[in-house]
Amino acid sequence: MKTAHTPSPRLALASALSLITTIALFAERPPAPVVDTGQVLCFDTFEPIRAPQEGQAFYGQDAQYAGLQASYQDNDNGTVTDLNTGLMWSQATDKQKVTLTEAEPIATSMTLGGHDDWRVPNIKELYSLMDFRGVTGLMPRGGRGGVPDNAVPYINTDVFEFRYGDTKNDERFIDAQWLTTTINVSLIFGHQEGLFGVNFADGRIKCYPLVDQRQRSGKTFYARYVRGRTDYGQNDYNDNDDGTITDQATGLTWIQADSGEGMNWEDALKYAADLEHGGHSDWRIPNAKELQTIVDYTRSPDATDSAAIDPIFEISTIQNEADQKDYPFFWSSTTHLDGPNAGQAAYFTFGRGIGEMHGEVLDVHGAGCQRSDPKEGEAALGHGPQGDAQRVLNYVRCVRGGALVVDPEKTYSKPKQSEYPNRIRLADTTYTPEPMKYEEMPEHPPGMQDGQRPPHGQGPPPRGQRPPHGSGPPPRP
Repeated sequence: MKTAHTPSPRLALASALSLITTIALFAERPPAPVVDTGQVLCFDTFEPIRAPQEGQAFYGQDAQYAGLQASYQDNDNGTVTDLNTGLMWSQATDKQKVTLTEAEPIATSMTLGGHDDWRVPNIKELYSLMDFRGVTGLMPRGGRGGVPDNAVPYINTDVFEFRYGDTKNDERFIDAQWLTTTINVSLIFGHQEGLFGVNFADGRIKCYPLVDQRQRSGKTFYARYVRGRTDYGQNDYNDNDDGTITDQATGLTWIQADSGEGMNWEDALKYAADLEHGGHSDWRIPNAKELQTIVDYTRSPDATDSAAIDPIFEISTIQNEADQKDYPFFWSSTTHLDGPNAGQAAYFTFGRGIGEMHGEVLDVHGAGCQRSDPKEGEAALGHGPQGDAQRVLNYVRCVRGGALVVDPEKTYSKPKQSEYPNRIRLADTTYTPEPMKYEEMPEHPPGMQDGQRPPHGQGPPPRGQRPPHGSGPPPRP
């Protein structure tokens, strides 16, 4: 339990309302601020709930902290300026997907908006656009078909043109991966070079092979180009000599060590809420976009024999599902609406992105990928098309500062029905998404038989399957 500390400000009820005013916890904006996830609902392991009070279950999750809210300026010339990061983006999305080799000369030849210094973004630049008001939607029967009625892209479609996968040409609707220049320093699937991309249809970062093995040609992506500052996403760490590290680029202060053991999402939130360290008691689990800022994509277990994080931090080791020395998955406070209910939360891998394919357990997504795990349940191997490992008991690295606490005395207003996420504008159509129904996971997802893997978008196991502490991945050696 916490002792001898000043109670934190009372947190406002989270609802499907957009924030108007907040109280700043830092005196001035850091040089590379983290843009908020946009998440405004609180959840338990199944559905939305009223925002918990201190001491209650699920207290301290993403929606209870309103970070720097996304702010974009449409320049009326095919470009959009992010008023928080200072980056300028191309607004449209060509339906023709491209390889990295094709995209780079396109960028250098562009004169969009009167500028000639366009480039393909890196993974941290592109992820700054992620909006976790997105909803993946239940995948149609057999994994193919049109866009689900309740799908909401993980990017603001009022500002940026968006396209789902071309389902008329044998793509899944979630085949909407966007290109970056961030090459994986290790191999995936045992032998393939890859690059990290952001999927704005299902809210993930994965490493994708540079070569599409089915087509025997370069893997193609949608492309969004960027210009402006080139230092966004570069860390500036300071060791505070009290077991904490401050990133002067983002204004976030991190605990140097991690939790030392895995735990489910509810227990992880409690762990952070009860923590006192370095003279502070306002520690929390980072949201997904905050957590990504400390991923170091130049490091990996196979390339540098280390975790994908700067060595100024301490990190636990584990034995992974292939009995290799590895590093944990780390929880974020962000619920990932991927499946029939709110049963999953986003995490980042600082070790291998483990999966099982063709009977072999190996790195399928790369160190630094962002996926999601069931908030409770049993550890499992074999989820999704790449057989993802679901550990459920993930580790925690706590953070403080940077975010803004919602002021309960201030006013909220509903987003307009004509705006994202209530109205979705695609490149070729607009639609009003159906609301989430928050249903139990069916025993057999649509189109699936015994022993088959559900594709992403089919969600976690049924609620109530909570593992006892000590199950899941092996303990640290």
